[in-house]
Amino acid sequence: MLEAEFDKFAKEYDQEHAASIRLSGEAPAFFARYKIDDVARVLRQRGDKPLRILDFGAGVGNSLGPMREAFPSSEIVLLDPSSQSLDIARTRFPGQAHCQPFDGRTIPYDGNHFDLVFTACVFHHIPAEFHVGLLTEIARVMKPGGSFFLFEHNPWNPLTLNAVRNCSFDENAVLINAAQMKSRMRKAGFLNTKIVYRIFFPRFLAKLRPLERYLASVPMGAQYFVHAVKPDL
Repeated sequence: MLEAEFDKFAKEYDQEHAASIRLSGEAPAFFARYKIDDVARVLRQRGDKPLRILDFGAGVGNSLGPMREAFPSSEIVLLDPSSQSLDIARTRFPGQAHCQPFDGRTIPYDGNHFDLVFTACVFHHIPAEFHVGLLTEIARVMKPGGSFFLFEHNPWNPLTLNAVRNCSFDENAVLINAAQMKSRMRKAGFLNTKIVYRIFFPRFLAKLRPLERYLASVPMGAQYFVHAVKPDL
């Protein structure tokens, strides 16, 4: 990510992604939408209405469609080091968000700026030694009481491992288990965190998906998210 490695995959991203997850029976749009649905549900339960949203590592903007539906009046920033990916996002969603280039180190916004930061399957592309620094930078630009949702692949799920092995843009990926990620977030100052495991059933078992709410603490879902709230000053 720090060297914008996704520039070389930007044009073929959706095709590569679709091929890698074919065993799930779902298209990439399913995975983008469920994440935003989860975020919106949690924020509704908290009574939060984010005015400013940062999509950290937004790529070609796959989350922007459902994000704009869920938060129609919010200011949304797509942040990514891949200029080609951001160009695609601008073309796909003209005027729907601000596309902000990123140097891989410093988020170009003042502190306490965003009510919500969202990142989807980004950190496994970033070398582990940069994680705490980038998480600290995310915390810096968040408002006190704001929410951070970090979604990642679960390395304990065999279908996830198969998808990553068969995806060209995951060739350098190093998957992170939820406990490791929670620990790194804690070092960055996120003390109030919750892990939720997701996607236990492929499409042919979709009728069982309502049961997932009872499996949220079982570490075998294909993905997980960590929800963190920035401490009040």
